[in-house]
Parts: sequence; structure tokens; C-alpha cells
Amino acid sequence: CRALRKSFERMRRISETGRFIRFLRPCSQFFTGDYMKHVFIINPAAGKSDITEQLRSRIERECAGLDYEIYRTHGPGDAIEFIRGLCEASREDMRFYACGGDGTLNEVVNGAAGFKHASVTCYPCGSGNDFVKYYGGKERFLDISALTRSQDKLIDIMEAEGRYCINVCNFGFDTAVAQTISGLKTKPFMGGKNAYYAGVVKALATSMKNSCTVKADGKELHSGDFLLCTVANGNYVGSSFKCAPRSKNNDGLLEVCLVKPISRMKFLSLVGAYTRGEHLDDPSFDDCIVYCRASDIEISSDMPGFACTLDGEVIETPHLNVRTLKQALRFAVPGGETE
Repeated sequence: CRALRKSFERMRRISETGRFIRFLRPCSQFFTGDYMKHVFIINPAAGKSDITEQLRSRIERECAGLDYEIYRTHGPGDAIEFIRGLCEASREDMRFYACGGDGTLNEVVNGAAGFKHASVTCYPCGSGNDFVKYYGGKERFLDISALTRSQDKLIDIMEAEGRYCINVCNFGFDTAVAQTISGLKTKPFMGGKNAYYAGVVKALATSMKNSCTVKADGKELHSGDFLLCTVANGNYVGSSFKCAPRSKNNDGLLEVCLVKPISRMKFLSLVGAYTRGEHLDDPSFDDCIVYCRASDIEISSDMPGFACTLDGEVIETPHLNVRTLKQALRFAVPGGETE
């Protein structure tokens, strides 16, 4: 009896320090056969500063007893090649954690897509972190221990000429903003929202009218001048704009919203409602929005230097075909899904 009391007292002390879960976790894996390799992809260029060492310490503390690996990327595209190499070399279940912003998540998705034994999630420490807003915001994804225990959801992704996109493909005004951000985000005091606001100011001066043809599931949706267009799997773009309030990321359909040319004065009067995601129900937008839901979108333009943006990454191309791949990716969401 005395020995049992000592054992229970020791277990109580362990549980109070948070070590009890880490003690049970490898035991649980042994008895259930629930083995998974956890691979943390850290982008040192994401966010305002490099948090690699702080994050490494957290991972080592929270993942004690798990099979995990930490990889620090060395430049654009590096994460894609690293992840593909791991997935091709081993058939064990792996979860890849995109430690960065939407650009990092895009690379992790492009590396893991097509491998059934790979799942993806996100530790959002970048500038925008737009995709996780679909699930309520980044705070939900900042508990590493909860991330490692979370269940996979099957979600849609977009495929665009051999590249994958998880959140939003956009073009027109938004892409002009993204091009400005790309040139400013490394400059002092111009990262994050400051770079975005600077991009908006420049786009207001230079990109209020663009031209393209958009087809949705083979039918022409629009041809001619437009302000901006979003093809969305998620809900948010540009850090705070709820561009696709009705989007569901597991139904095989994309939410397409094209805004026709409007004056700068009208733009400023409508931007608040657009930011809040009220534009599809606000009568003020009736004469300037073209909206549909479709699974295959074709974009073409004769404009010199026409470009599209995939999860914030700018691609200069006169033609792009975007199609949804229904429930093609395993995405881990802590605490269950929020619709």
C-alpha cells in the first residue's frame, strides 16, 4: 500500500508539471500503432525576425517522446524539394508543419501534395497567416503540443498549371499590391501591414483598371476591363480582407468574385464592407460584382506583364487554368474544425 501511494503521488506531481502527457504519449503510440514522423519546416525569413532558435527550443520541449525532425529552409523552393525527397524515400506517415506565413504553407503544400502518407498543418508565424483564419485565426495553431495531437481533415486544394495553391488565387488590383509587397517586405519598418498599405496606395494610383477573360466551368464569366478577381478556397486575403465569405474548403468548388472597374471614391466607400466580407449581400455592390462557384477557372489576358498570385506568390503569365482537387490534402486542425 505504501508503494502504491508513492507511485500515485509521483504520477500526480508529473501531471501537474505537464510531463504526464509526454510520458504517456510514446506508450500510447506503442500500444495503438499510431506512429507518425513530425517534420517542422521553419522559414527564417517569415515574419519580422528569425525565430528559429526560440521555436526549436519549444519543439524540443513539446515533442519529447515523438519522432520529429526540424528543417530550416535556405531559400525559395527549398522546402518543396526537401519534403518531396522525404516522401519519396519513406512510406511512413509524416506530418509537415509549415512554420512561417502563407508563402511557407504554400511551399509545404506543394511538397506534400500527391503523397497519401503526408499530412500538412501550420504554425503561423508569418506576416499575413490568411489561410488559418478559415479556422478562426492563428492562435488556435500556436500550441505545438495540440498540433501534434490534432486529427487530419480532408480538404480541397487548387492546381494551377502544375503548381498547387491552398488559399486564394487572385489577379488584378490584388496582384499589383502583392508585387509592391515583394519589393518592400525586407526593408526596415516596411514589413507586414505597412508593406500591404504601401502596396494599396500604389495600386490605387496605377492598377484601377485591368483586362482579362475569365471562364468558369467552360462558360464565359467576364471579358474586358475589371478591377480585381479572387478565386478562393479559403476566406481571407491580404491579412484582413474577407474576400470569400461563403467559401467551403472541402466541397470541390471555388468561390469566384470579380469586381468591375469602379472609381477611387467608390472604392474607398466600399472597402469597409469588402473587408468584413459583406460584399455579396450588400446592394451597393450589385452593379460591380460578378460572382459564381465553380470547379474549373480559366484566365487569359493580352495585357503586357499580366500576373496572377497564388497564396501571395506572384506568377507572370498571360494564361492560367485553375481547378480544384476535391479533398486531395490531409490538413491537421487542432480541436476540431470550425466552419
